[in-house]
Amino acid sequence: MIHRADILSAWRDHLEGGRRRSPHTVRAYLATAARLLDNLGATDWPNLARLDAPALRKQLAERRADGIGNVSAARELSALKGFLAFARAQAGMEDAAPPRLRGPRVKKGLPRPVTPDDALNLADGVADFAADDWIGARDRAVLLLMYGAGLRIAEALSLTGADVPLGETLVVTGKGNKQRVVPVLPVVREGVDAYLRLCPWPMDRDAPIFRGSKGGLLNQGMVQKAMAQARIALGLPATATPHALRHSFATHLLGAGADLRSLQELLGHASLGSTQIYTRVDAAKLLETYRSAHPRERT
Repeated sequence: MIHRADILSAWRDHLEGGRRRSPHTVRAYLATAARLLDNLGATDWPNLARLDAPALRKQLAERRADGIGNVSAARELSALKGFLAFARAQAGMEDAAPPRLRGPRVKKGLPRPVTPDDALNLADGVADFAADDWIGARDRAVLLLMYGAGLRIAEALSLTGADVPLGETLVVTGKGNKQRVVPVLPVVREGVDAYLRLCPWPMDRDAPIFRGSKGGLLNQGMVQKAMAQARIALGLPATATPHALRHSFATHLLGAGADLRSLQELLGHASLGSTQIYTRVDAAKLLETYRSAHPRERT
């Protein structure tokens, strides 16, 4: 048997280093693994590797009893499957058949994009409300990267000194350690350059570009908090989150004529199905325009 802490530590290292998961995902997946270990008691990698579908159903049933919905249950199952796949690798049992269990059906909601003007107003707003000029420039640069280049917030915060100064394109390492090339608009380059001029911390090649107030890696929550403050001041809905900027990047490109395959590459989606949701967004916008403009709809 091995200590619970050692199992969780190995799982964390795998998520952070091997899989390059975001801090939010790491916390959620660690919590899922910890709940499973608490229910099992003393265990080791081979025992974890041999867990079957009934064991997973029992674990999910307990979480359902806690009141989680379909979306949370689907994420919980995904985390459990990933953890058990890691356990099989640790036990040298990669060829063992994984437990077959279908998750709950989750209806995909439509992303809620913001308008181009609102996206830029939000970027300027976080700068206006910041306590220090360099912090305002920092938050503005992060938001511009999300809207102007379609980066996930974790991807923007993972950029290092080796990535600057930005050129016309940027190589981004996304989910699953997959790399993609994204174009960098002049307004995005200017925003990042303005931050770099004001940043009080040395910009070493291996150091993160975006720093917290004490010089460490900037936490996603600080960006979310800054954007929420700007959103409220601008009177925008609660759906105007940092991730909505990435949705807006995709929706506006599609509306301007970008094809789905190109959009898939720019967003770093593993499958075209993940990108096709934006066709529904565009159709929803078209219907909204029709209803506001057609004479019969106005009567």
